[in-house]
Parts: sequence; structure tokens; C-alpha cells
Amino acid sequence: MTTAQFDCQHCTASLLGKYVLEDHNPHRVTCYDRTSANYCEECKEPIESDSKDLCYKGHHWHEGCFSYAKSNQSLVEKPSAAKDECLLCSEYYSNECSSQCFHCKKTIMPGSRKMKFKGNYWHETCLVCEHCRQPIGAKPLISTESGNYCVPCFEMEFAHYCSFFKEAITSGGIMFCDQPWHKECFLCSGCRKELCEEDFMSRDDYAFCLDCYNHLYAKKCATCTKPIIGLRDTKFICFQDRQWHSECFNCGKCSVSLVGKGFLTHNKEIFCHQCGSGVDTDM
Repeated sequence: MTTAQFDCQHCTASLLGKYVLEDHNPHRVTCYDRTSANYCEECKEPIESDSKDLCYKGHHWHEGCFSYAKSNQSLVEKPSAAKDECLLCSEYYSNECSSQCFHCKKTIMPGSRKMKFKGNYWHETCLVCEHCRQPIGAKPLISTESGNYCVPCFEMEFAHYCSFFKEAITSGGIMFCDQPWHKECFLCSGCRKELCEEDFMSRDDYAFCLDCYNHLYAKKCATCTKPIIGLRDTKFICFQDRQWHSECFNCGKCSVSLVGKGFLTHNKEIFCHQCGSGVDTDM
């Protein structure tokens, strides 16, 4: 190496004495400290070439400045963790910042795998199936009052089986004629429409939507000929082999309501006593 090649790459001064190599280029110590040294996160001073440079996540400290944020104890060669850009020793981080296991109430140590369920944290080994006692991990689980279960154990212990699809019902479901059904399997026996959110009628242990039931089975009003549906507060009148909606049970001549009143009949007509007095009635 020639004398020119062994000059400082910054100030061109001779490097016959002490120097620093950076990217294979020699620098005087004072030039390196002034232009290339990293700055300490704590004291904001350059970390000179004869000082130890401690690096963590792209940040740099003097050895003496690399300390625990809560007590200024040195973290050199000690396990540590970061929270909100502050360095904390593992003991403080565990006691003050770590989650507590919902099951065993012990601290979930930094670096340990933890599970979150219903807003609570668990050690992976504490979140287990109540039946087989195996860790559930990331697998689906079903929670009941008696505990948490993996899906196979829940199906074996508790689940009803759909009367139509013959598979376990793990949530929701409908009971009809003492038989369990998936909501999506409980269909109208006529048109196959889902009935889980619909009013329906039953006939001979079969469920029907109102349209199908009306078409197939409902009695027709003797006055308006529309079907009479026995739902909720529906009121109707039966006489012999005929039926009427309450609002249709009126005198055939003056149209006064006959609900709760005496009446007379002639052929297929009904009359109040006043209108029917001059008619050859059946009653």
C-alpha cells in the first residue's frame, strides 16, 4: 500500500498512527468519531470508536447508558424487553406488563405463547378441552357453562343430531315435534322454504309455510272464501260444516255483526233476528 493509499479518507492526513476502518476505508479516529459514529439514544452523544456500541432494534447506546428505564440498572448481558420504546428488564416486564392467565392466575412470561378467548388471556397449556384435557390451541372450540370443549368432544358429549341432515348441531337449532333440526334444515314440507324466521303451521307432524298450509289444508271462510288461519289472535266462528272470519260473520241483509249474538239461517245465508223474522229460516 502506497503512502497516498494510507491517508485518512476524510481529511487526507497520514494514518501512520491509530486509525479506524469503515467499509475497508481508513479514517483518523477523530474524523470517524465526528462523521460516522452512532449517537447514543440515552445521552445523545456520539459513541466513539474506543467505546462499546450496544445496538437494539436499530437504536444504539453507550455501554453505561444501556440501562433499565425504571431504575437505571444496567441491562448489559441481562434479558430485557421493550414497551412503548422503553427498555425494561424481564422481571419488571413480567410483573407489570405481562398478561395474567385466566385459568391459573400466573403471569404469562415474555416469549411464551398465549391464547386469547372471550377477552381473557391463557397459557397455551391452560386452555384445554374439559373432556380430553388436550390443549385446544388454534383449533375451534365450543364454550358451555361447564367449560370449553374441542368440537369432537362436544359433539360426543352434548350435541343433538339434526333429524334431517344427521349431523351434530353445535349452535342454534330448532326443536319441532321433539326433534332437533339445524335452522337451515328446517324447511316447509311443501315448497322447501326455510322456516326458521317464518310463521308456520303443522299437519300430521309436518311443518308448512302459511302459503302452503292455506293452499293444502286451511278452511275457507263461507263469506269471503279466503283461508282461515289459526295464528296468534285470529278469531273465527264455526257453525255446522261452515266457518267464518269474525269480521265476516255478519247479517246477510243489514250486514250487522252477529258475533256473540243470536242468528237465523236460510239456505247458506245468515241473518239477524230482525232481518230473518220474515224469512223462512232454518233456525
